[in-house]
Amino acid sequence: MRYAITTTVDAPFDQTLAATRDALADQGFGVLTEIDLAATLKAKVGADIAPQVILGACRPQLAEQAVAAEASIGLLLPCNVVVRANDDGRTIVEAVDPGMMVGVTGNEGLQAVAQEADSRLRAALEAIPTRIA
Repeated sequence: MRYAITTTVDAPFDQTLAATRDALADQGFGVLTEIDLAATLKAKVGADIAPQVILGACRPQLAEQAVAAEASIGLLLPCNVVVRANDDGRTIVEAVDPGMMVGVTGNEGLQAVAQEADSRLRAALEAIPTRIA
């Protein structure tokens, strides 16, 4: 089962992270949480990994519709978007596939929400290269 929408950007990590935040905002997503996974793993277990940040993106209108259709959907919200440095100097941006909400819950009432979230996340990922200065 596919679980991610992915793009690779020909730009450094820091620029791509900023562009990702902007592209998500353009699609109506706010970033509710931000986890610097590389810094956290370094501090907690001494692991050295390439820069990687998890953005917890939320579009309130979609979250409200999802909660109305499935009371426990908060377990799968917000939409996680990961920005991580690649070994070749490029940056990978991945978003969880919103269709997973429907697959995990089996609730077809989430289909319209998942489709809109999917189209907005795909538009955001496609726009990232245009946001890089």
